Amino acid sequence: MLRVQDRNLEEYYRARAGEYEQIYYRDMPERRREIDDEAERLKTLVNGRAVLELACGTGYWTHVMATTAREITALDLSGEMLTEARKKEYDTPVRFLKADMFSYDADRLYDIVAVGFWFSHHPRQAYEDYFDVLRRFLASKGAIWMIDNNPPAEGHDLDSVCTDEHGNNFKRRYLDDGTEFVILKNYFSEEDLRAIFEKRFAIESLIHKTYYWSAVLKLGR
Repeated sequence: MLRVQDRNLEEYYRARAGEYEQIYYRDMPERRREIDDEAERLKTLVNGRAVLELACGTGYWTHVMATTAREITALDLSGEMLTEARKKEYDTPVRFLKADMFSYDADRLYDIVAVGFWFSHHPRQAYEDYFDVLRRFLASKGAIWMIDNNPPAEGHDLDSVCTDEHGNNFKRRYLDDGTEFVILKNYFSEEDLRAIFEKRFAIESLIHKTYYWSAVLKLGR
């Protein structure tokens, strides 16, 4: 069932699609360097592999992976985001699908399951639903890649609107035209992430920088 915060989040990203990639090009050299360094690590990870990307958005990371991946299937629930993603040119076959990752029925397993900037939006009380999705699509010797942001990447406005009984954090976000949304947005220390992941996966890498964190996870512990 679609929760209220899910509807808010879906509406927010549909409305933000045309301006979303501004986040990657702000005039913050260290922030940009973290993104570029992660892009190089990701290219190595997906080299020659079949990738399933969940919540692909405007295709920023799809485009990065397409430089080395064998093939990519990229899902997003937002048609507006997919419209932006399809404007890019890719170096490998990319199949874009409008689909909900939680109900998508894949007909195969993938070497890499990639998810950018989604974990921070997922409710803390429903982590198992999310991790079950990642496991369901992953080949036995495959890897999960995730990236998300830390509070400094959000800019000067770090104030929360509220937290709920599960510890989920809610923040105001504004579009360029001033439209306001309140969305679920959680943040994690390196210790938080390690505690969450190591119960469920083998951690191949966990990088926690100033602006962003990333993880590569595998099945088994």
